[in-house]
Amino acid sequence: MPYFDAASAAPLHPVARQALLAALDEGWADPARLHREGRRARLLLDAAREAAAEAVGCRPDELSFTSSGTRAVHSGISGALAGRRRVGRHLAVSAVEHSSVLHSAADHESRGGTVTEVPVDRSGAVEPAAYGAALREDTALACLQSANHEVGTVQPVAEVAALCREAGVPLLVDAAQSLGLEPVPGGWSLLAASAHKWGGPAGVGLLAVRKGVRFAVQGPADERESGRAAGFEDIPAIVAAAASLRAVRAEAAAESVRLSALVDRIRSRVPVLVPDVEVVGDPVRRLPHLVTFSCLYVDGETLLHELDRAGFSVSSGSSCTSSTLTPSHVLKAMGVLSEGNVRVSLPMGTTEEDVDRFLDVLPGAVAGVREKLGAPAPAAPAAAPAASLVVDALGRRCPIPVIELAKVIGEVPVGGTVTVLSDDEAARLDIPAWCAMREQEYVGEEPADRGSAYVVRRLS
Repeated sequence: MPYFDAASAAPLHPVARQALLAALDEGWADPARLHREGRRARLLLDAAREAAAEAVGCRPDELSFTSSGTRAVHSGISGALAGRRRVGRHLAVSAVEHSSVLHSAADHESRGGTVTEVPVDRSGAVEPAAYGAALREDTALACLQSANHEVGTVQPVAEVAALCREAGVPLLVDAAQSLGLEPVPGGWSLLAASAHKWGGPAGVGLLAVRKGVRFAVQGPADERESGRAAGFEDIPAIVAAAASLRAVRAEAAAESVRLSALVDRIRSRVPVLVPDVEVVGDPVRRLPHLVTFSCLYVDGETLLHELDRAGFSVSSGSSCTSSTLTPSHVLKAMGVLSEGNVRVSLPMGTTEEDVDRFLDVLPGAVAGVREKLGAPAPAAPAAAPAASLVVDALGRRCPIPVIELAKVIGEVPVGGTVTVLSDDEAARLDIPAWCAMREQEYVGEEPADRGSAYVVRRLS
C-alpha cells in the first residue's frame, strides 16, 4: 500500500532501525554517571550530538535534544522571548507557520505580549520586505519556517534572516520539513526540527541556539541538555535520529531530483485528469517531495477515505476533515480553495509505478465523491431571465455551498447575481476561489441574519 504522507511522518529509515536496536544494548545507562555503562552511554550521546550538529550547521554545544519537534519550538520561543524581555514583548511570525509556533504565539499574547502575523502571497510565501516591515524596536523574536508543512513552499529564509540581523532581532527557523533534504540557509539564531519527519523515531526533537543569543530557560531548572530539555535522554532514539539524519542527507541529492520529477508529474497531470482542480503552492520554490491540490465540489474526508480504500495514504488541509470544521490556517492565509484538499508527500523510495497508479485511481475517486454529493455536470445550463437568485446553504458544510452556487449560476443572465447564504467558515475561501476558477466575479461578502451573504456576478 503506497504511503504518501511523509510530511506527517516518514517511514522509519533502515539505518534508524539498525542504530536503534544497537543502542538499546549499549546506550541504556545514565550518561551523567561516571561508571563504565554511563561512559558508554555518554559516548553515544556525544557522537549523536556531533552528527546532528554537523547536519544542522551549528556547534555541538549549541544543540539540545528534546522530546519532540513541538517541544523544541515551544522551548525555543519561550526561552528567546524571556531572554530578550528587556527589549520588548513583540513577536513576529508568518501566517502559515506550523501550529506549534502559532500556539506559542497565542500563549504569548494571552500573557500580555503582542504578535504580528506577516501575510503570505497566493503561493504561500512571505515577501521579505513585508516581513522586514513587521520588525519593530520592541521585537524580541521573529519566526519563519524553512518550508511549509502543507503546501511545500520554500520560504526566503536567507533574505528574512538578513533583515532580522540588520534589525538586531533573532530569527527562529522551524526546519522540520526540510532538514532531512538540505541544509537550512544561514543567518538563523535558533532552529527547531523533528526526527520523525526525516525517518527517525518519533519522540526526538532538535533545538539549536546560537552562542550569543539571549536565552532564558522557562520552567524548573534541569541539568540535562543545557537545561533546555528536562528529563532523562532517550539515548537509543537520539542515536537513531542522528544516524538517520546523516543517512537521508547523504541520499538527498539524488533522491530529491527523482522525487521532484514525480511531483512535477502529479502537478501537471492532475489538472488534466480531474476537472475543476486547483494545484496550490509555489511550483518552483518548493520541497521536492510534496504537492497539494484542491478539488471543487468534493468532501475532503470522503475523498481521503476513497483513496485509502484504493490503497493510498494521503492527508488533507480541508475543513471537511477537521473536527473544528474550519479550513486549514495555511490555505486560509493563501486565499486558495480549501474544499477537497489533498496533500501528497512522497517518502524516499517511491516508485514511478506507485505515482502512475495514483493518477489512474484519482479521477474515479473524485468523480465518485462528486456524484454522491450531486455536484453539477461540467456543461453549464442555459441562462434564464432571472436577474438574481438567493441560495440558502445555511447549516450545510463544505463543499455544499459551492455546489449549490455552481448549480444555479447558469440560471441568471450575464451580469446577474447569485447570493449564497452560508454559515460555514470555509465558504469565505471557497466561493472566491470558485469564482477565480470559473472566471466569474466575486462581488463580496455582506452581513446576514445568520452567517454571511456571498455575492457572485455571472460574467460568462
